[in-house]
Amino acid sequence: MLSIFHAVSQRCSRFTTEQYSSSFSAAIRLLHKDLRAHIYNIYGFVRFADEIVDTFHQYDKAALLQQFRRETYDAIDRGISLNPILHSFQLTVRQNAIDHNLIEAFFESMEMDLHHDRHNASTYRKYIYGSAEVVGLMCLYVFCEGNHDIYLRLRPFAQSLGAAFQKVNFLRDLKADHNSLHRIYFPGVDFHNFTPGMKQQIEEEVAADFHHAYKGLLQLPWKARFGVYVAYKYYVSLFKKIRKMHPSQILERRVRIPGFHKTLILVRASVKSQLKLI
Repeated sequence: MLSIFHAVSQRCSRFTTEQYSSSFSAAIRLLHKDLRAHIYNIYGFVRFADEIVDTFHQYDKAALLQQFRRETYDAIDRGISLNPILHSFQLTVRQNAIDHNLIEAFFESMEMDLHHDRHNASTYRKYIYGSAEVVGLMCLYVFCEGNHDIYLRLRPFAQSLGAAFQKVNFLRDLKADHNSLHRIYFPGVDFHNFTPGMKQQIEEEVAADFHHAYKGLLQLPWKARFGVYVAYKYYVSLFKKIRKMHPSQILERRVRIPGFHKTLILVRASVKSQLKLI
């Protein structure tokens, strides 16, 4: 039965999310049950593309990404794919009428990872939009459940939240990106001479993104608000920890939030939710 194939494919996307990101998996579980499968489907899709450009070093990455891109659009056009990740993703795209321009922008940023190891202001903005902001917008399509007026109103805030998450990831993963992948995402930054002033400039940019995103977070439909708020608080906590560190420390190790701290974030968020403060 086709319903079984749908279910198996979506379980693959959920399993992919759980294996690659325990934090996002936890946040997705806090969304309303109507939304969870779609967000797992989006995460599974972007994770596979990210793996191609970040880890498949012994293979022809460009050819693999081109194939993945082609198969993505084939799946959306046909309404089916034998690749379970792409099958579940196309279900989400078609059921939520997700703009295909968002998907194209995402692939353009993934291609940039194959050819750009340094960014100027223009390519940096383009990369952030395609790699992070559009992912937030895909999720927003799901959260709005077909209400395009709400989508258009919340779109700028979703972009800010996606950008903030991505920039925190860049700061957290500086060591791996610089030493292993030889990438520098932030324009004008020299990690051989990463000064407190450079770090502060990046942090001010991230803080502005978080500040703007929070205004929209409070306007999200209720089915999405709590889960997104917990993810937001997790990343804000990660960001606060990074801000306290010297630039040299960030280049030496990957910053993490302990499990007990994540639990505390969840408990505090639950209290706020019960008091209707979010």
